[in-house]
Amino acid sequence: MAKLKGPLFSLGASQQLGKTLVFFGWKGLNVVREYVVPSNPRTTGQVTQRGYLTTAVAYIHTAQGHAANPTDAEDIQAYALLASVTQTATTWFNQLVRQIIDQLVASKLYQVMRNGHLTPGVDKLTFQIVTMDHSGAGVTAGEIKYGTSKTALINTLACTAAELQAGKDITGLTTGVKYYAKWQATVPAGYIGCWSGIYYGVPI
Repeated sequence: MAKLKGPLFSLGASQQLGKTLVFFGWKGLNVVREYVVPSNPRTTGQVTQRGYLTTAVAYIHTAQGHAANPTDAEDIQAYALLASVTQTATTWFNQLVRQIIDQLVASKLYQVMRNGHLTPGVDKLTFQIVTMDHSGAGVTAGEIKYGTSKTALINTLACTAAELQAGKDITGLTTGVKYYAKWQATVPAGYIGCWSGIYYGVPI
């Protein structure tokens, strides 16, 4: 029996209604779906997809548990910001899992970027991502996409992986204005589709 928190379809409900509808909370939303009999299909496609999910989750957990340079709060915030402009009600973790799975489905490489930040300078921000965990030999080049809105990163700055790890200056910025930036891989081609989270900072 469904338990109501108020008039049905207004405040929300939980559990099932007969064997017809199931009410539940999901990421802060009150949602309902059709009741289905649980199943566990073992088709080749299902097994492969579950393998991708297992790989992605384990890879992210390894980055989080790294002894010297784990994925930190700033990285999580950056991936959460990326998730907010990619799909509604998606967590940072789900966003990163989805990115890795998309790469695996396309038979491409994947990565998790760690220790990222934008350091303010005079009319500039220095973008640095210290550590990149790679599924292959590693990214060698990419580009910084930046702008004054998280949804409109309209400026592009070429940047090698070595430059990014050392700290790449984004110059010609306006003091006191908030800027957003992310880095995306371009070389080798197998890493295209890998992005960092969206970091932000204000030039001084």
